[in-house]
Amino acid sequence: MSDTMKSSTATTATPTSTRAITTGGKLNASAGRTRKKLSRPWASVASILIAFLWTIPTLGLFISSFRPRDQILTSGWWEFFLNPQVTGENYVDVLASGTTQLTMIESFVNSIAITIPATLIPLMIASMAAYAFAWIDFKGRNFLFIFIFALQIVPIQMALVPLLSTFSRGLSFFGLQVTLPLGASGGYAQVWFAHSMFALPLAIYLLHNFMSEIPGEIVEAARVDGASRGQIFFRIVLPLTMPAIASVAIFQFLWVWNDLLVALVFADGGAAPITKLLAEITGTRGNDWHLLTAGAFVSIIVPLIVFFALQRYFVRGLLAGSTKG
Repeated sequence: MSDTMKSSTATTATPTSTRAITTGGKLNASAGRTRKKLSRPWASVASILIAFLWTIPTLGLFISSFRPRDQILTSGWWEFFLNPQVTGENYVDVLASGTTQLTMIESFVNSIAITIPATLIPLMIASMAAYAFAWIDFKGRNFLFIFIFALQIVPIQMALVPLLSTFSRGLSFFGLQVTLPLGASGGYAQVWFAHSMFALPLAIYLLHNFMSEIPGEIVEAARVDGASRGQIFFRIVLPLTMPAIASVAIFQFLWVWNDLLVALVFADGGAAPITKLLAEITGTRGNDWHLLTAGAFVSIIVPLIVFFALQRYFVRGLLAGSTKG
């Protein structure tokens, strides 16, 4: 009887363990095949060629930023190698340019004041929402997650006018009118709010994929030890999710820093970022478009610093969930 029970227990336990081993083997084999394909010589040559072709326009822009105005307007950047002439007037003109309300330095500070909160706010909300979707079982969780993921297909242009109308007129709840203090010209709050709304669907999706891969044994062990939901999130899940958070932060930072559309709608007056000022210094008819060559490299300084500071997390976070079964 004892042998029969052992045999029955072994038969019951075998499929589960076999499935786990088989699934893990498939994932490891798939990841191994992917690494093997990407490390082949032809893949390396293709990567170098793509990187070279991708760098050519940037190189041309950099060379043009140091060429005199007349040469930029009359010849291509590649002719610099035939008749090299270098000047710093473009950078001097860009740094000295401005509008009646802002200078280039002030708009640069505005971009920092807009980008940092517009990156941190959606990251905080998305990390907590992703944790809830990944580890908290509540009614309608799957439907709500699919709904949030589907919001990515909504074009930003469709939301600009309704959002601007909401900021200016306020919200109505059961006949109670609530005025939002976001419509004041020259403020940052409306820009933070708009960028946070547009960033949340993708941020929640990416962070959810990473958090759902955290071994359940770690979370269960913390629960057995008496840890609360908040303690599990802040002391276990959040530190393990830092690579994904860093990669999402890079995407969001670059998106907000380089944004012009949202800035044109919501960032008025003294809150205008550097992208809006660069669009204005070219003149009403684009007569000074050559200044954009120098302005582009002035505006790219901060994104480059952020990217190189967080690049070690970038690939790890970007590929999070790519081998999830």
